[in-house]
Amino acid sequence: MPAYRISFTALDSRLIDVDMRFASRSGEMILNLPAWIPGSYMIRDFAKNIVSLHVEGESHTPRLTKLDKQSWRLEGGSGEVRIAYQVYANDLSVRSAHADNTHAYFNGTSLFLRLEGGEQEAHDVVIDDAGTLPGWHVATTMPAIEVDERGFGHYRAPGYESLIDYPVEIAALDGCDFEVRGIPHRLVIHGRHQCDFERLAPDLEKICSVHAALFGELPLDQYLFMVTALGDGYGGLEHRDSTSLMCSRRELPRKGEQKVTKEYRRFLGLCSHEYFHLWNVKRIRPAVLKKAKLDQEAHTSLLWAFEGITSYSDDLALVRSGVIPPRDYLEQLAEIDTRVMRGKGRFRQSVAESSFDAWTRFYKQDENAPNAIVSYYAKGALIAFGLDVTLRRISSDSLSLDDLMRKLWQEYGKPDIGVPEEGVEKAAEELAGTSLADFFDACVHGTAELPLDDWFARMGIGYRLRPAKSLSDQGGVPDDPQQPPAGPVPVLGARTRDNSGAAELVVLYEEGAAQRAGLAAGDRIIAVDGLQVDGDSVHAAIAALAPGREARVHAFRRDELMEFRLTAELAPADTCDLWLLDAADSADEVLARRAAWLGTDD
Repeated sequence: MPAYRISFTALDSRLIDVDMRFASRSGEMILNLPAWIPGSYMIRDFAKNIVSLHVEGESHTPRLTKLDKQSWRLEGGSGEVRIAYQVYANDLSVRSAHADNTHAYFNGTSLFLRLEGGEQEAHDVVIDDAGTLPGWHVATTMPAIEVDERGFGHYRAPGYESLIDYPVEIAALDGCDFEVRGIPHRLVIHGRHQCDFERLAPDLEKICSVHAALFGELPLDQYLFMVTALGDGYGGLEHRDSTSLMCSRRELPRKGEQKVTKEYRRFLGLCSHEYFHLWNVKRIRPAVLKKAKLDQEAHTSLLWAFEGITSYSDDLALVRSGVIPPRDYLEQLAEIDTRVMRGKGRFRQSVAESSFDAWTRFYKQDENAPNAIVSYYAKGALIAFGLDVTLRRISSDSLSLDDLMRKLWQEYGKPDIGVPEEGVEKAAEELAGTSLADFFDACVHGTAELPLDDWFARMGIGYRLRPAKSLSDQGGVPDDPQQPPAGPVPVLGARTRDNSGAAELVVLYEEGAAQRAGLAAGDRIIAVDGLQVDGDSVHAAIAALAPGREARVHAFRRDELMEFRLTAELAPADTCDLWLLDAADSADEVLARRAAWLGTDD
């Protein structure tokens, strides 16, 4: 049985000490560390963070030979073998490990060497309080064998796959508790904050209950939300019975606030997203990912369903739970559509291709990404909405996407069978009792525009695309949909950031004014028509131009000053508005469908 002892005697140096012990076996033994962590599809080479490694045997020192970037061969051991190593932990994210004098956090993929052939054995972990501060507590769902009142002590995972699915947070933590279907749930926060737990706990309970009701059961003994609150930050990573989250502290609810602010809504959506993953990804999962060994990429075309359906279901649960009103949900959905519409990559890459190439394209985006790729999260969410509408339409509203998720749960998730590459499409067709090839060929495997106007109309939702009003305009719900939107103004056709008083071009949109003028990503614009501009004012300078007018633009490319001729072009209609259609303008069946979809009374 492999056993590990974790301690933190060098926190100031960002080092975590690991002592691994196991019984020697005849012949050679192979040890390795994963190259990636489930849920985050990029090779991260965690072994590069091992800064020292020492091996010894019970009677003599075994020979340890490094085989590749993450594997070692052990030979000549006898009795118990001990491997002591240190891991550099300075990645403040949900994916790896981070340790300093405020906390220690780690995922097992960053710390625990795997003994090949012993993956199915139980793995013991002792979390030592050496190097920690008196007020620190351990937060994890790893099964405890014998721990003290602060959570330090002996834990045991039933196998290596489980071992690396229990993230651990150790810090001065506070939090809240609630129950869903009688199962204890806890949320803990590391970092400075002023969170109103008395408000957060019931909101989360309502949202989690919506997801549990959808699937009809909650396959857990406990669930833990681990939150790191920062000045700026956002992200989450799912696990079977927990999640690691990062958020801005302003996204947490504060005492005295009653309204669900846009920031708080974002945090609740993140919690909802990762919670839905405990079914969709962690248990209903692609066969390719189920058998992945984590030493190399595992390609699947199904991330559009596992992340896209989750991205659709997360905010939908907020409105179905009553935590936010339908207007707020439509605002969220409009912002998703706007993100998709602002990238020409949707015409070049399908969501199935985006899923398959996540390792090299989605997770490694460059300045040309909006023109070359599409997000399987964002467009996947719109496709999930379209599949929901389609199932309702062809079944006369007796079926929905909820039924498809329940079918996937019963056929794949609950019996722990990996979903084959064609499994989601096949399950949808079996549920519908008819071919859905046209839908999947066009929406999932194709690059044509989605028929969003038709989909929204069938749900009693008004839809339009218009030019953005400002740089911060991401779409939303108009106060008066009958009022025509403002006319377009000239735009640069690029995203910028301020760089020492210059407007550095970060992204150029294909066929935009900046690209047509010959500008490139990395160029630093310093003047428009002889007047100085920076990262913000450059947009106002372009907007003030008459459409079609040619302006002189001076910019540095590397250290060379260059002049460009930019023709003012009007902003495209790429910003989404959504709104609830009036009851007088909608058929009764449409209103009933909308109410069932949103979980509202009207």
